[in-house]
Amino acid sequence: MIIRQLCRRQGLALLRSSPRTAAPTCGRFFSSESDSIPPIAQQHTAPPASRPDVVPTDLQNASPAAPPVVGDRPEDLQALVERRSASGKKATTGPNPVARFNKLGSTISPTYQPEDLIRNPPKPSDVTLELLLASQSHLGHATSLWNPANSGYISGIRQGVHIISLDTTAAHLRRASKVVHEVARNGGLILFVGTRKGQSRIVVNAAEIARGCHVFDRWIPGSLTNAQQILGHCARKPVNAFDEELPQYSHLLEGYPVLKPDLVVCLNPLENRPLLHECGLHTVPTIGIIDTDADPTHVTYPIPANDDSLRCVAVIAGVLGRAAEAGQAARLEAAEMGKLTYEKPEGFGTKGKASKVEA
Repeated sequence: MIIRQLCRRQGLALLRSSPRTAAPTCGRFFSSESDSIPPIAQQHTAPPASRPDVVPTDLQNASPAAPPVVGDRPEDLQALVERRSASGKKATTGPNPVARFNKLGSTISPTYQPEDLIRNPPKPSDVTLELLLASQSHLGHATSLWNPANSGYISGIRQGVHIISLDTTAAHLRRASKVVHEVARNGGLILFVGTRKGQSRIVVNAAEIARGCHVFDRWIPGSLTNAQQILGHCARKPVNAFDEELPQYSHLLEGYPVLKPDLVVCLNPLENRPLLHECGLHTVPTIGIIDTDADPTHVTYPIPANDDSLRCVAVIAGVLGRAAEAGQAARLEAAEMGKLTYEKPEGFGTKGKASKVEA
């Protein structure tokens, strides 16, 4: 027992006397094949603070600090601007961040601008299937709302909606444009009617281009069948072949009946059934946009298209207005050559430039 305690004391004393020599041996035994961590005595130490002439090793190997960017400090930027101004050069303060963001994104062209169809409507020669497709002219109504009379204008069904044939739409639109052109060339009065919400500007613009009349609020029933009572108070002005007013013949209009349109362009036939009925009674030809739920027999020249799309309505009204404009130009050109494209009313003479025009 005494011997065992003695050996224990000697072993503890031996371990306390040499801890630095035993630690590397144990660490080496339990470590991997890589080199062990060097002793603290072998590591590089920083020089004492009392010797400022000695530069530490880590500071010697460090890269030099980057110079300050111009513009970081206001005084540096102001000094640079003054030096550049004195030398006649423009100061450069680096890339403009706003210009960098201006180059981001993409440019999409051509794009749809709603005002373009009103300010500059297409001509009859500009009618293409791409234009009609972009204006959603091919979209009809649900199959449950269709009118069987439109079966010749429908090309198929897509997700329960009838699809209108664009070839048929383009053909009927060109035919209607020729009708409008001839009516305007012969001095006829064209009436544009569109009473739905959002169609007022389209109707007014088309009528101004065609030099015709327009109705965008509400058609008063009896305006044709009882025109003398409803429109008898409206003013009328006599003009010559060059559309110049002739006030000296105003008294001759007292015995003439109320003017009636020679052609009616209806953009929404479903809401203007009384108008179409009166036109039929007075043999006034009509042009109308016929959707899949409308009856094409109610108008003289149907144009199968989507009457619910304002873009489609703007395209069709603009094309017809341009056709009338071309007809008016042809009429005035013929008048310059001394020819009348219409019959001169009896009792009206000519004066000035109109005296050169032959009946």
